[in-house]
Amino acid sequence: MSSTFQPGLLRDKVAVVTGGNGGINFTIAKRFAEHGAKIAIIGRSQEKLDAATKQLTALNTQALGFSADVRDYVAVANAIAQTREQLGSIDIVVCGAAGNFPAPAEKLSANGFKAVVDIDLLGTFNTCRAVFEHLTKPGASIINISAPQAFVPMALQAHVCAAKAGVDMITRTLAVEWGMHGVRVNSIVPGATAETEGMSRLATSEAVADKIRNAVPLRRWGTKDELADLALFLCSPAAAYINGAVITCDGGLSLLGGAAWQITSPA
Repeated sequence: MSSTFQPGLLRDKVAVVTGGNGGINFTIAKRFAEHGAKIAIIGRSQEKLDAATKQLTALNTQALGFSADVRDYVAVANAIAQTREQLGSIDIVVCGAAGNFPAPAEKLSANGFKAVVDIDLLGTFNTCRAVFEHLTKPGASIINISAPQAFVPMALQAHVCAAKAGVDMITRTLAVEWGMHGVRVNSIVPGATAETEGMSRLATSEAVADKIRNAVPLRRWGTKDELADLALFLCSPAAAYINGAVITCDGGLSLLGGAAWQITSPA
């Protein structure tokens, strides 16, 4: 699906996308590349990174892939420093690396809770902290990928609720602190999105998938392309005064509260 934005919107811009070797984050990276950005993606699987960078390079742009775990600050900082060295100062950052699995709180191990918080929350901080000195100032845009769990309590998701709530507060805090440098920081909150690993883990059967789809006020799944277009908008001049926003893209599902997401019994 091609974007409706004007061609070349991000020509000569440099974008870093964590978790960019698949899913929503790869679609965002691809959209940026389609509009002329040079891309660096960070992920853990070198095989997936190689496949993703090959697709991005086919769009006539420069693309780099760095194997790094966002929980490891030094590894992330090294990947970002190499990006700056090879592509130039960084204009766009998408913090998209995330982890999730359904688990009732009484059966959720401390290690399981920590793993999600470390990937989602610590990983977001690590990326933002490591990239700051390499950002184009003024003019840089950071997008943190959040989730409805940040503000909608959901059974089986205590770890994700805690992590994503923290991500949104990092977004707001950095927007306040870094705004003086001309750096904008915003969150995108995807809803029930088709063909994503997150939904495949939560919608464990066709019946559950139908229940979620029918609960959405628009009565359909969202798409990765719609999220990519939102990210593109937030990086564009049209969003130059949007800072510290947490923007839902969920067809209105979060308006219904946690009951709409009660897709699996916590028992």
